[in-house]
Amino acid sequence: MSKKKPEATYVIGIDLGTTNSALAWAERRADADPFAPANVQLLPVPQLTNPGEVRDEDLLPSFLYLPGASDFPAGSTALPWDGERKWVTGRLAQKRGVENAGRLVSSAKSWLSHSGVDRTSALLPFRAPEGVEKISPVEASRRYLEHLREAWDAAMPDAPFTAQHVLVTVPASFDAVARELTLEAAKQAGYGDITLLEEPQAAFYAWIERHPDWRERVQLGDLILVVDIGGGTTDFTLIAVTEQNGELALNRVAVGDHILLGGDNIDLALAGVVAQRLAARGTRIDSRQHQQLWANCRAAKEKLLEPGSAAAEHPVTILGKGSGLVGGTIKAALERADIERVLREGFLPEVSSSDMPAGQRRVGVQELGLPYAADAAITRHLARFLRQQAAGIEHGSVRRGPSGLAAPTHVLFNGGVLNAPLVRDRLLATLDTWLAAEGLPKVKPLAGEDLMHAVSRGAAYYGLARDGRGVRIRGGVPRTYYIGVESAMPSIPGFPAPLKALAVVPFGMEEGTEARIPGREFGLVIGQPAEFRFFTSAGRKNDQPGDLIEDFGDELEELSPMEVAFEAGETSEVVPVSFESVVTETGVLQLWAVARDGRKWKLEFNVRERVA
Repeated sequence: MSKKKPEATYVIGIDLGTTNSALAWAERRADADPFAPANVQLLPVPQLTNPGEVRDEDLLPSFLYLPGASDFPAGSTALPWDGERKWVTGRLAQKRGVENAGRLVSSAKSWLSHSGVDRTSALLPFRAPEGVEKISPVEASRRYLEHLREAWDAAMPDAPFTAQHVLVTVPASFDAVARELTLEAAKQAGYGDITLLEEPQAAFYAWIERHPDWRERVQLGDLILVVDIGGGTTDFTLIAVTEQNGELALNRVAVGDHILLGGDNIDLALAGVVAQRLAARGTRIDSRQHQQLWANCRAAKEKLLEPGSAAAEHPVTILGKGSGLVGGTIKAALERADIERVLREGFLPEVSSSDMPAGQRRVGVQELGLPYAADAAITRHLARFLRQQAAGIEHGSVRRGPSGLAAPTHVLFNGGVLNAPLVRDRLLATLDTWLAAEGLPKVKPLAGEDLMHAVSRGAAYYGLARDGRGVRIRGGVPRTYYIGVESAMPSIPGFPAPLKALAVVPFGMEEGTEARIPGREFGLVIGQPAEFRFFTSAGRKNDQPGDLIEDFGDELEELSPMEVAFEAGETSEVVPVSFESVVTETGVLQLWAVARDGRKWKLEFNVRERVA
């Protein structure tokens, strides 16, 4: 289990994004006024912008280019801290990948969340041509994280990165394997103990950091919807404004499930529009050219949607297949009208709050690839979240309309896709239509955020809040959790040994905290497969860690059992252990079995109320 590092001088917040990554930091000072501004700052990230040219950028594009022998002149991919660097990360990788998509690693974070593949195997670049060496999503993530660590050490030589308190953000919808692989990538990148934090919560922490007067902007009973649409995923979170000790407090009450739907999908749809236009002119492109067109449309979309842009279209070019084409390129354009139509009809259609996402008839044999959401309509996914979370959360926890719809009073936007006013306006109009149907006033946007850096800034702020220098969002566990303990009784043919339930997590235990189970030891089977049974109760709210419940009958609900084979020596054994439970910032219960000689084994599962 990770421990705080009292020697750390700084907290570092890292947004490991699908499209862009960023690093923010703040100083930890024991004598700091707990009510003083956090003073979170961004770290400029040196990176190659052209061959042989290194510049500071406030974002590190999450792209990795694997050069061929003749891609760059010798020595032109060197970095200030590594003169022999053979691959390219960041801005130049993104630019060169537009020209040669077969050597570009992108969307590594989406692949990291794909449970249908071996995420540690060499998969990327996906659809790379023969002769291109591939790497795993974990390895790609490692190289982005490593670049950020090296950038910090170059800028702050007197405060080594490994000595600081580091927080890395993940989507709220990441499963346990994706979180573990993120931690593994960080470990391989030379990180020490780190804390994972959910991106929507980090975005909200950034809003609090920017608005110390937040208690004057919201009131008791308000419900804040966080909409996070990044390059690869869409996440929804609800935060209720509650009261604690006579002061306003914040309580995270619902988190949506994994939706692999974001900017990548929009870019791919736009590439399809341009490809159809080319086909209508008699120019058909192959799969390699389509990958290039996808990357070009991403860049063109960002140019057209950036604030202040009035351009009606932006050119895109694709390398031709042979010398018969003028200049060896195919020229086309992405129009602003294309973006508006794709968003309006495909991703943000007008729907009612009772419209649910459509399923998709699956073909029996499929090409391996990312499991994108079957329905691209983000508005329908939002409707399902607000409908189903209202049915799944304890009555009175959230503000509801007469139909039962969870009715947010405020919305906070996060993610690069929401930089576009067009996208924000469409979502606000949809929410307002739903609220009007419930007889409720319009939702209020929480404005004033830098969407490209909010997650890293919020992660750094949260690091200070853990030290008592800021506001924390509460997220107490909504149930009591137990592990099954087999009674020590003689074997009786036909009758299994009675099972007792040991309370390991009490109702309301805050995320980011731990509890020791005092004065009790149990025998842990190691060295051979064993079944572990877990139980939960929403009604038994007074059981404390260490309470042993007998004859619980129907009072407890059993969860899916786990079969685990803990490593041991040459033979299996039963080891006396005590238990320690940790509920992480991402809502995962880690139950540690600790032997007398210090050996530790871990069981973990999600304890958060998820909403599909």
